[in-house]
Amino acid sequence: MTYDRLTVAVLGPGGVGGLLAALLAKAGHRVICLAGEDTATALRTHGIRVHSRQFGDFTAQVEADTELRTPVDAVLITVKQTALYEALARVPAEVLGDALLVPFLNGVEHPAALRAHHRPDLVAPAVIRVESTRTAPGVVDHASPFVEIDLSGDPVDAGRLEALAAALNEAGPKTRVLGDEARALWAKLAFLAPFALLTTRYALPVGDLRTVHRDELTALVTEVAVIATAAGAPTDPAATLARYDALPPGMKSSMQRDAESGRALELDAIGGALLRAAERYGVGAPVAERVVGELGAV
Repeated sequence: MTYDRLTVAVLGPGGVGGLLAALLAKAGHRVICLAGEDTATALRTHGIRVHSRQFGDFTAQVEADTELRTPVDAVLITVKQTALYEALARVPAEVLGDALLVPFLNGVEHPAALRAHHRPDLVAPAVIRVESTRTAPGVVDHASPFVEIDLSGDPVDAGRLEALAAALNEAGPKTRVLGDEARALWAKLAFLAPFALLTTRYALPVGDLRTVHRDELTALVTEVAVIATAAGAPTDPAATLARYDALPPGMKSSMQRDAESGRALELDAIGGALLRAAERYGVGAPVAERVVGELGAV
């Protein structure tokens, strides 16, 4: 696989998937978006229209279908954890062949499930840092002034990861390959979990959260760092808090946006996974337990 012109399928062209699909297509790669019939028709007809602080406004033409029917170099899985198993029906195992399966899912438990669906050495977990929202089928609002991607996959061929990273970098997202899958996934969860859980619990953007609920935010960040360290992926609480402080004050988490729209929350993939890890490693997590419980009771 070289990055000159890839064929990439995007499973779930929403806020994240739609942005990546549009950027890759704009850079000259063949992109096939996999979605329901109405969304697929809208994408075939109008393309993907992006409104971005970082990349400006543009429209990218993509292919679209309800199911993968042709070999591809990689499948980017950008659905929510709550829709993963239903979405996988759109990528039949017999069509996947030797394609990389690249999940941009939250949490740390999904790689094992995906390796039961596809060859373990072809599952390359990725994490993305971005605020991007689908406002209508084929319309994406990219609000954050950044898109950052970490690719990983302990058993995956490093050359294939580097080729995909090169294509993504050329298309716009700042992408790097990390050699330790667990560290990559836990680094994302250590940042995401306090942000998602507390912005959703208090229905506040990060600017208000980091001032009004600073003590609770600090306590939860510290808890998560202890759990991540026990899992073999140490994180720095002070660095995490500094990253929150650098975010635009109006930034919201995707879980918060889901709550506002009445959509299912990724509470189990984020909060549940955190609590299961805490139990597994014998680590106390009273703040996480309380917040997850309060969110689950809503």
